[in-house]
Amino acid sequence: MATFLLVHGAWHGGWCWQRVAPLLRAAGHDVYTPTLTGLGERAHLAHAGVDLALHVRDVVALLEYERLVDAILVGHSYGGMVITGVAEQAAERLAHLVYLDAFVPRHGEALWDLMPPERRAVFERLLAGSPVPWQVPPPDPAHWGLTAPEEQAWVAPRLCPQPLATLRQPLAAPAYRAAALPRTYIRAAHYAGPFEVFAERAQREPGWRYHAVPAGHDVMVTHPRELAALLLALA
Repeated sequence: MATFLLVHGAWHGGWCWQRVAPLLRAAGHDVYTPTLTGLGERAHLAHAGVDLALHVRDVVALLEYERLVDAILVGHSYGGMVITGVAEQAAERLAHLVYLDAFVPRHGEALWDLMPPERRAVFERLLAGSPVPWQVPPPDPAHWGLTAPEEQAWVAPRLCPQPLATLRQPLAAPAYRAAALPRTYIRAAHYAGPFEVFAERAQREPGWRYHAVPAGHDVMVTHPRELAALLLALA
């Protein structure tokens, strides 16, 4: 039996894994889908001080209080920032890191720095229209390739503004302990987002496995069975 810990991306919450988690549990594995502070059902906890370090601590605390070991830690999109920070603090509790169409930061890099200019401009436009200066409103779900009406109807009402500090705070990982763990990169091949550079790195550098899924960015929403099959293969 394996333990999966699934970390969502920006604007999302633990709810986004509802189509994947039952498939992993049906195969006999433990699955945890925490929601990061200030998002999802924890949106009422949002404040200007919510940053990347706090989100890292959210996941480290879960590992510690649930006494989890040999966990397969999955991070989607922004969640790649979080799981890299978690590995820095709790690598001894982890068996594998999975970056699902995600950022793969190094020490001192912020998500804002890793965005190409045209993508950063999208964030800046969203921020300029925000009624709260420290929150970035969510984009339209179509931004991630969610074009089917039923997918948009399921996702859109659940999206929450993202605390700005989570995007602008640099990652603190001076030892870069993530590099010592087995790592897999899963690329959403139908999404022309900012992740191709990380996918190419995963195919080029030692220590990585690489897979591509013919899907848009929210793979866990549109292709849960394909994603579950890849994760089960790691178990």
